Amino acid sequence: MKKVSVDCRNISLSYGATQVLKDINLTIEPGEFFALLGPSGSGKSTLLRLIAGFNQQNSGELLVDGMDISQVPPWQRDIGMVFQNYALWPHMTVWDNVAFGLVERKVARSELMQRVQAVLELVGLTAYAKRYPGQLSGGQQQRVALARTIVIEPKVLLLDEPLSNLDKNLRVQMRQELLSLQRRLGITTIFVTHDQEEAMTTADRMAVLHQGVVQQVGSPAELFDSPANRFVAEFVGTMNRLPATVRDILDETLVLALEDGMQCAVSKSAVASSVLSTLRIGLAVSVCTRPHQLSLKPTLNEQTMTRSAGLTLTGSILSKEFMGQQTRYVVSAGSQPLMIDQVNQVGDPTYATGAQVLIDIPTSNIKILDT
Repeated sequence: MKKVSVDCRNISLSYGATQVLKDINLTIEPGEFFALLGPSGSGKSTLLRLIAGFNQQNSGELLVDGMDISQVPPWQRDIGMVFQNYALWPHMTVWDNVAFGLVERKVARSELMQRVQAVLELVGLTAYAKRYPGQLSGGQQQRVALARTIVIEPKVLLLDEPLSNLDKNLRVQMRQELLSLQRRLGITTIFVTHDQEEAMTTADRMAVLHQGVVQQVGSPAELFDSPANRFVAEFVGTMNRLPATVRDILDETLVLALEDGMQCAVSKSAVASSVLSTLRIGLAVSVCTRPHQLSLKPTLNEQTMTRSAGLTLTGSILSKEFMGQQTRYVVSAGSQPLMIDQVNQVGDPTYATGAQVLIDIPTSNIKILDT
């Protein structure tokens, strides 16, 4: 199966006065597993349906393998799509559901038999060929929907929140199977989801959309560690924010004043692009860290405050949740509570609600984002 690229060039789409997609530029590499991530109404499913041919852009180009297919009807695009509700024919057996696309394409009977058998083996459903969708579990129906799409050997595979109807444990299992299948086939795959964990555990790269605009494109690690703006930071994982003001701008360093009068210096490399473009003294910004990047100490170690390789705040425990491998604390720190995840180790101190603590924030873990 040939691996192909998908290019969206300056694509915009409006429904009346409502602009749903705004100047979308994306390049999806051949054989890549690419995720479109965003909240409801962000435009991710609209873009997926546009690639499938069910929506038509008002401007821009859509290229597959270097050819503009914007005017090609859906049934001639050689693109397969798995829908959220699977859209299986309830009156047809598994075999007939999988064979349906080949029958419509008038594939020779011998080839049809061979291809359906091969794809049923690929998804582990050979023993279920004579069953009907109503006799299958949700995970099995998902495999049928995948098999029906893969059997036509599309150039591109589109997945529209295909795991959203499954329970949590089955979602984890199915996303692992989905990724394994994609790797074996090598097919360029575009996966729409609002679930950050699904995107981060499956995608080679992903794009975060918000209000029809691509906010950032990159690997899961890049988006998690170096978000371009506050929206990406808070949508891809959990982010703590402390309000601050730019006090001084040096060659490679930014000096920030926090609301309690404390100051901290951070490298300019920690400043998001959305802030750099408007950077000035007096600018209001957010000092941001992930919950696992902070640590707690009892206040009896207060003498360590001046020695910490970063920022040390005082606070009190507002709440705690034991989560097995870690305990999640919510700690007061000025006007903004901080969420702190501490790995549970035998012998480490734990803190009761109301306890006074010190919060250590290494400057190397700080990101400066917009307010």
